[in-house]
Amino acid sequence: MLIRLSLLGLFLASGPALPAEPPRPNLILILADDLGYGDLGCFGSQRIQTPNLDRMAAEGMKLTDFYAGCTVCAPSRCVLMTGRHSGRAAVRGNAGQGRDAARQSLPAGSVTVASVLQQAGYATAMFGKWGLGELGSPGHPLKQGFDTFYGYLNQTHAHNYYPEFLISDHDTVPLRNRTARAWLDSPKAAKAPKGSGWAEPGERVDYSHDLIFTRALEWLERHHDRPFFLYLPFTLPHANNEASAGTGNGQEIPDHGLYADRDWPDPDKGQAAMVSRLDRDVGTLLRKLTGYGIDRRTLVLFSSDNGPHREGGNRPDFFQASGPFQGTKRSLHEGGIRVPTLAWWPGHIAPGSSSAHPAYFGDLLATACDLAKLPVPSDLDSLSFLPTLTGKGNQAAHRWLYWEFHEQGTRQAVRFGNWKAIREPMPNGPIRLYDLHNDPAERTDLAATLPEKTREAARLLDEAHQPHPLWPIPGE
Repeated sequence: MLIRLSLLGLFLASGPALPAEPPRPNLILILADDLGYGDLGCFGSQRIQTPNLDRMAAEGMKLTDFYAGCTVCAPSRCVLMTGRHSGRAAVRGNAGQGRDAARQSLPAGSVTVASVLQQAGYATAMFGKWGLGELGSPGHPLKQGFDTFYGYLNQTHAHNYYPEFLISDHDTVPLRNRTARAWLDSPKAAKAPKGSGWAEPGERVDYSHDLIFTRALEWLERHHDRPFFLYLPFTLPHANNEASAGTGNGQEIPDHGLYADRDWPDPDKGQAAMVSRLDRDVGTLLRKLTGYGIDRRTLVLFSSDNGPHREGGNRPDFFQASGPFQGTKRSLHEGGIRVPTLAWWPGHIAPGSSSAHPAYFGDLLATACDLAKLPVPSDLDSLSFLPTLTGKGNQAAHRWLYWEFHEQGTRQAVRFGNWKAIREPMPNGPIRLYDLHNDPAERTDLAATLPEKTREAARLLDEAHQPHPLWPIPGE
């Protein structure tokens, strides 16, 4: 009997193994900087060539009603990372450096997309522009859930595509570029915080975007065989505002590429070349995923931090960069906050699909949790849009989406259903009301003719905004 039991145990031990748990899906987020809704071919661009992003749309999904977290950089990225809309977020504006730097730093203990996935065993890395904390601050990316960081911490430093240094984790890494002598002797340079990197480039050798993308590919080579979250907030096609001060051209690019022979001003050539360079690198990344055999377990999202800019000589009207909408960066009209967004996940997202589900940056955190089969942290303004991407499960919807802006006298906006309201200034200014279904360009203000709907909008605007001691509102 003992022999039989031993043989049975041996059989069980050598029998067929239980199926292994499938690897959890990877997540890659590519974030362009100041890219407009109409800057991509798949969203209607007639002047800029974006074949790789167009292919991403053809093989995946266009999210036509997807919104940034705000209409400028830092608060938009805060919403993206923390899953709280800009009426509850810790960072609500571009505060800069110096004594205001604390206002633009994520506080210690923040819950972020990276920290949640890191705690679940994901490798987490960011290559690009952070804008939510400096060296030594609680908002530094390595204190907010990332294992690895390379790029710019400060968003004004990130204007310069030929900086004298970049940041690798906690270290300052010198590059071969040199600042223009005229800049060093200028009053602007004297006002720049020490070590900020604000500068007009002189000697141009190392193009920062190329260095950052190369680092990202090297990291992917080392980590593609385990679950990972890769955040790629590239600086393209943001303008170098410091360089444009003397030349009128802030579209800093090594060459104009496809657009060199166009009968366009140099800033237009540079703008188009920056978008096409970004497109080129997205294509390289997608091919890498396929080559590693992980494309079917990697969700890739592409978006922009806000609408198109009018900086450095750029002409968004020439490119029809806002698409069918009005407004650009710093506006709360659709052109300032509705952003070109794509999702690619072979075998899971129907090729050539499109969704008008209203979603926004704050939904990334819940979506990441859904993807990794993790509980969603409490007290967020975040709903997973994974059911929209895969067609599986019930898609929850927000009662409303909300934005506020702390420059130019302040303003706030809310979308509820197909209604959109903008109030400026906060908290008691006049309200404009639009019907996005019939008037997506927000040309006709219906506030006077629909007083009850306008009062509903006022209640939602009041409900969404929570006072913050670092972001006071005049008259609040």
